[in-house]
Amino acid sequence: MSGQHSISEQLADNVRSVHGKSGDAWLARLPDLIGEFRERWSLELDQPFQNLSFNLVIPGRDANNSPIVLKLGVPCTELFTEAAALEVFESRGAVRLLAHDSKLGALLLERISPGTQLHELGDEAHATQIAAALMRQLWREPRPEHAFPSIATWFRSFERLPSAEAVLKNFARRAEPLVAKLIDTAPPAKLLHGDLHHENILKSAERGWLAIDPKGVCGDPGYEIGPFMLNKLPLRAAAKQLSTVMTQRLSIFSRELGIDYERLALWSFCYAVLSAVWSYQDNMEFEGTLRLAEILWQLT
Repeated sequence: MSGQHSISEQLADNVRSVHGKSGDAWLARLPDLIGEFRERWSLELDQPFQNLSFNLVIPGRDANNSPIVLKLGVPCTELFTEAAALEVFESRGAVRLLAHDSKLGALLLERISPGTQLHELGDEAHATQIAAALMRQLWREPRPEHAFPSIATWFRSFERLPSAEAVLKNFARRAEPLVAKLIDTAPPAKLLHGDLHHENILKSAERGWLAIDPKGVCGDPGYEIGPFMLNKLPLRAAAKQLSTVMTQRLSIFSRELGIDYERLALWSFCYAVLSAVWSYQDNMEFEGTLRLAEILWQLT
């Protein structure tokens, strides 16, 4: 796509892969959407951020010259629950939601400055401690009338795996009874971020470390560490090195969150399998994630 706010071919391909014809329609309408929200919210917009996955994210300034971020995506449940979760978090430990239009898939957010990602800290143990502290800050009792999905709903993705995918099926069969047991023995559900990893934790000069891009899911807090456990690992390293890093992360999370080590390891394994299934369903590579799942299995 050409023009003042062009997007990468990788982002366009990802949108088409996940959303099909709806993605094509959104891409065709995107220039008009940018113009509509620029006018509606009185924005001055710069060039989009690079290395985007599924949504267009553009920095800029509002009418008061305050730095903002405009996030546009194909209207879907995830964007709706992201806005809803940010409303519940009320900027405590999370980026501020300034305005949104879930019907058109638009969120207006504060821009976090300097926006340093957690992995840039360069200290594995300290980064894990920061993530744990942020989790405790974010978790909320879900409102009785909430419309967030549950963890159990997410794991129904296992049921839609075709029999031909034997390797994935075998991992899913191993994880399914564990998920059922973990849910049956779970403490009262909390509203979770749902995708809290290093790139979704940014440094604000004014407010400290903040979470962005929540999925918004309700369930056992032990589930929350899964995305962090799989992120920023030396994937080409030997299994022993990966196991060492994972063990350290599990130990820190167990201590900082007050959750049993084995329970966290089991949730991490189940999440790794779920992540592989999602990658398969989105026509993306998943074999590397299954390797991590197998290492996590050895830690349970």
